[in-house]
Amino acid sequence: MHPHAASSDRVTLEDQSLRDGLQNERRLFSLDEKFEIVRLLAEAGVRRMQIGSFVNPRKVPQMAETAELARRVHAEWPQIQCSALVLNAQGLDRAVVCGMRHLNLSVSLSETHSRRNAGCGADEALAAMTALVQRAVDQGIAVRAGMQCAFGCAEEGRIPEERVVAAARQLTAAGAIELNLADTAGLAQPLQVGQLVAQVREAVPTAVLSLHLHDTGGLGLANMRAGYEAGIRLFDVCVGGLGGCPFVRGAVGNVAAEEAVRLFAGMGVATGIDLSLLLKATALYETLLGRNLPDARERSLTPTTG
Repeated sequence: MHPHAASSDRVTLEDQSLRDGLQNERRLFSLDEKFEIVRLLAEAGVRRMQIGSFVNPRKVPQMAETAELARRVHAEWPQIQCSALVLNAQGLDRAVVCGMRHLNLSVSLSETHSRRNAGCGADEALAAMTALVQRAVDQGIAVRAGMQCAFGCAEEGRIPEERVVAAARQLTAAGAIELNLADTAGLAQPLQVGQLVAQVREAVPTAVLSLHLHDTGGLGLANMRAGYEAGIRLFDVCVGGLGGCPFVRGAVGNVAAEEAVRLFAGMGVATGIDLSLLLKATALYETLLGRNLPDARERSLTPTTG
């Protein structure tokens, strides 16, 4: 086990179901419905949430009310670290106006994925995002810099590790205090996770590292465990395994929050999340979406507090 992992027996799970989980759903959620989901997550013990994104509402109508939801969550649950995704200067301006203090600014390291997602190549996108990180930090915002496709691209295959490390150095130098390695296409392998985490940590030892894992290849939990053993203590999850990248064909959802709680409970690692209460949020999603979610197959297991 990595030396950073030796003394800690607690992890933080950031639920992103209201952003990554819903961004592809055609059924639009009302502000009140989203607020009720936040309430259920808060009651279950979730203390970090990505509640939406500041993107063009015409392109992603599901995210149209992110600013108002953020205001309501800040007022009701000041103890929750409430974040949102920002991809450009216009989004940053909107986030600042509604009082966001923590943001995820994300860029793709894959040329193909970047052109699909951001409309420009990876180098150009990284330069623009670096400037945006600096601008956000200058306004007193804590920035988590996300690196999409860090573990590979569906079209390009493996992304060179030196590209990931160079981007990590650049984004940290711009002021990002957290770096998020994202397995956007769900191609990561456990050994690869451990190796890349070690390389990035060596390059930028001051940054907090987190993982955003998709379960496309069925290795989401194995990769999460590998990340834990490499010293990661912060992981993105989605209630019910919702989500998936709209620009990656076949990319299924994120690691289910419920499965992550079970994984760490079985390892004797605390998450602070009550599974029986978390399942209430899962049930509400299923009611609103009119279908069973992937994690429903585990519903018969005895609820556990992590």
